[in-house]
Order: sequence, then C-alpha cells, then structure tokens
Amino acid sequence: MTAFARNQWYVAAYGREIGRELLGRTILDEPIAFYRAESDDTVIALADRCVHRRYPLTAGRLDGDTVVCGYHGFTYDTGGACVFVPGQKRVPRTARVRSYPVVEQDSLVWVWIGDPALADPGAVPRAPWLADPGWTTVGGMEPIDSDYGLLVDNLLDLSHETYLHSGYIGTPEVAETPITTEVDEGAGVVRVSRHMDDAECPPFYARSTGIEGRITRWQDIEYHAPCLYLLHSRIAPVGVVPEPDGSDPDAFHVEITYAITPSTDRHVYDFWAVSRDFAQDDEEVSAFLHDLNRTVVLQDVGALNLLQQALDTEREGYQELSINIDTGGLAARRILARLAAEGERAAAVVASP
Repeated sequence: MTAFARNQWYVAAYGREIGRELLGRTILDEPIAFYRAESDDTVIALADRCVHRRYPLTAGRLDGDTVVCGYHGFTYDTGGACVFVPGQKRVPRTARVRSYPVVEQDSLVWVWIGDPALADPGAVPRAPWLADPGWTTVGGMEPIDSDYGLLVDNLLDLSHETYLHSGYIGTPEVAETPITTEVDEGAGVVRVSRHMDDAECPPFYARSTGIEGRITRWQDIEYHAPCLYLLHSRIAPVGVVPEPDGSDPDAFHVEITYAITPSTDRHVYDFWAVSRDFAQDDEEVSAFLHDLNRTVVLQDVGALNLLQQALDTEREGYQELSINIDTGGLAARRILARLAAEGERAAAVVASP
C-alpha cells in the first residue's frame, strides 16, 4: 500500500469543472463531493457519504447551498452540518459530514486532506499562466490505473520522450543530452534541467511555432511535491539566446503544467495543461496542441498502466537499476516518503491520549 502525504494540498479539479451539479472525486482514498455555493460562488467540499447509511451525496441534489441526500433526505449545509433529518425535528448532534479546506487559484481547485488546522492557503504552489490573459491554455485530465509515484518518475525523467513519444515530442537529443538536478529537500522542490542547443524540432513545436530546421530547446522542470509539476519550455532557432537583461523576445515559450493527484493506491488523476505566449488567438494552434498533447498523455497512460501490471506480478524483493537520468525521480521519492512519514507522525500525536 502507498503511504500518502496527507497534510498537503492536492488538485481536485479545474475550476471550470465545478458548478451547480455535484462532482465526485476520490482523493487519497477519501470520496469527496464538490459544488459551488449559490450565494457566493465559492467551492464547497464535503465527504461524499451521508452520515445515515453512507449513501453517496453525489447521488443526491442541491437545494440552494445545501446538499440533500438522495436516499433518505438528510440535508447538509456548506460546513457539513446536518440541518434536516426526516420524520423528526431534532437533528442528532453527531449528524455531520466532514468538510475540507479548499483554495481556488490559477484556474485549479485545491483541497486539503489532512488536519484542517494545518491548512495554509499561502502554501499552495503557483502556476499563474493558467489564469493569465497573456497566455493561451489548453488542458484536460486523464485517469491512470497506477501508483501515482510512477507518474512522478515519468515526468521527472523526460528521456522517455525519445522512445515513447517519438514522432510527437520526442527526438534523439532528449535522451542524449545530460541533465542537471537541484534538490531543495526542505521546500520539497526538485529541479531538473536539460538544455539542447542544437536539436531536431519535433512536430509538437514545428507545427505550432512554424520554425523550420533545427532548434534550441530548453526543458526546465520544477516539481513541487507532492502534487504540482511545471515544465518551462523554451524553443528558438539555433543560436538565438535571451537578451542580457533577461528578456527573450525571439523565442517561443510554453508552460506545461501537470497536477499529480493520487486517488487510491492504484489510481491517479493526471491533470495536464499547455500554456503558450505565441499564436494566442489561433484556434487551429490551440486545437492542434490540445489533441497532440492528449495523445502524448494517453501514451503515458498506456505505458504506466502496463508498468503497474508488470510490477504487480513481480516477485517480492525484486531490484531496480537506476542511472544518472533518475536523479530527479529518486530525489522526489525521498521527499514524498518524508512527507508521508511526517503526516503519519502528526496523526499519531493527534490520536494519542
């Protein structure tokens, strides 16, 4: 079983997914019902199980800002307190469901699964381009039937692009170019960079930017454990470099964002978005980038589903072999293990008499 880091923020949905219909997501094994309050448009997150007979609240309905269970009519307010039970005037004191802290930021809805007293909205990592009118974004979400750590490994080692995504985003130079890795253990941040100064231009960038010939291609990753992955991608003709003042007017910039949210021990939500600072009003470019990136994501889905099936049949005590390109992924594993252990210790303290 995977040990989850519970006292952390996780992406539950895009803001556009949540409205006046109940949305159910299972996050860290906890089923949660999401909706927007009619009164102020804020996102509400309640445990998706009625306290009476555990019927999913998402199978019920909204009545103003309250949720009515579709089985026996128990009704809950935005804080999870039951305000009505059928057949009696007195509402039992224990009739309530858990409510979860929520932050809506940069077009993403984040939920806190651990101790609510520790939920700091200021600690939610940023991906500002997702809601910046100076960028154009396409995105989606795909579920994967694997341990979420496998997706973290996948995204921190982009050398797999050469082999798994050849003809889309992969070229020989991605696997051939060495990486540099920086790890901030305290902040839980891993940075992996790969700068290719003379590389083949893959279709993903050739068709979207119009560049012909070889390119300078920079990949600078920031992974903010446990959930947010940012890939800062710079594309330019060979020899074109940023200005001395740091401006970069002759390059194309793409921000690729992934939110990696564990659902259960063998299920992960893969939220993905591609933001660009060029061809912003070109709907054909948007459609192309959306469809091609979704194809790439689905290639990852297939590979990770297959990998999980293989790992589930391995004999106990099997050994992995790691090499230089795994440095970032191994650092992420250490950080995730530490965060999970810290959460377990905190829970033990709360539970002790």
